[in-house]
Amino acid sequence: MEIKQVIIIRKDLKMSRGKMIAQACHAAVSAVEIARKMAPDVYRRWLAMGQKKVVLGVSSLDELEQVERHVLKIDPKIPVVKIRDAGLTELEPGTITALGVGPHSSAKVEQLTNKLKLL
Repeated sequence: MEIKQVIIIRKDLKMSRGKMIAQACHAAVSAVEIARKMAPDVYRRWLAMGQKKVVLGVSSLDELEQVERHVLKIDPKIPVVKIRDAGLTELEPGTITALGVGPHSSAKVEQLTNKLKLL
């Protein structure tokens, strides 16, 4: 089974490239920590397979939250984490910036995020 992680970034916030990368990193690390606890076998296999991930973009908070709800409804065993910014640089505290999905089965993750475009 191929395993993948998907990071989803809000494009409407007009974050600088560095801020966007930092938010993607927060989402990746946070989702991996959830996966490590929820599905240790999947987590270890993902590590061994090169930690495949892809970064996708959404145009609004509503779209990001729709993806989150869809993933949780279809398979609550998929690690999902919503990232809120601390507000120390570019954004207001608590601004939702990103969503981490997986690592989990590539087929399942792709099925749930295939309508989104690469960032």
